[in-house]
Amino acid sequence: MRLSLVNMATIVSLNVSAGGVPKRPIPEARVTGSGMEGDQQAHRDVHGGPDRALCIFAIEEIEAMQAQGHPIMPGSIGENVTVRGLDWKTIEPGMRLRLGEVEVYITKYTTPCKFIRESFADLNPLRVSQDYFPGSSRVYARVMKSGTVRVGDQVEVLSQ
Repeated sequence: MRLSLVNMATIVSLNVSAGGVPKRPIPEARVTGSGMEGDQQAHRDVHGGPDRALCIFAIEEIEAMQAQGHPIMPGSIGENVTVRGLDWKTIEPGMRLRLGEVEVYITKYTTPCKFIRESFADLNPLRVSQDYFPGSSRVYARVMKSGTVRVGDQVEVLSQ
């Protein structure tokens, strides 16, 4: 069952790196169960793998933090996919999303680490901790259907 969205949600940034942060923007990428093509993780013990193939975050959360004086940008805290138009506070583990051609299953909230501290004015990455700021965390996802994603692609909530 597909849930309709009042406003169309879209991908606003796709981000990859050779390992670590910040991740740099790219216009499109192939996504498989291993993650986004061209993306590497510096600390494979806590990043990557099937249940953490993609990291997803909302531009609205980034913009709210920028308004508070934080130097955060899309990709600076390690997300692969930055989206606009979802009610981010309702996105949680167990949900399924379609990102362009790709279908994902949200597996867990991310745990902030010290390597993203430069994105915060006070150098405190807990600003994106689900425990301290519920609804402001990035999420990890398992890829259920591989495909290509592009900036501007539609994002759909498939199940809650």
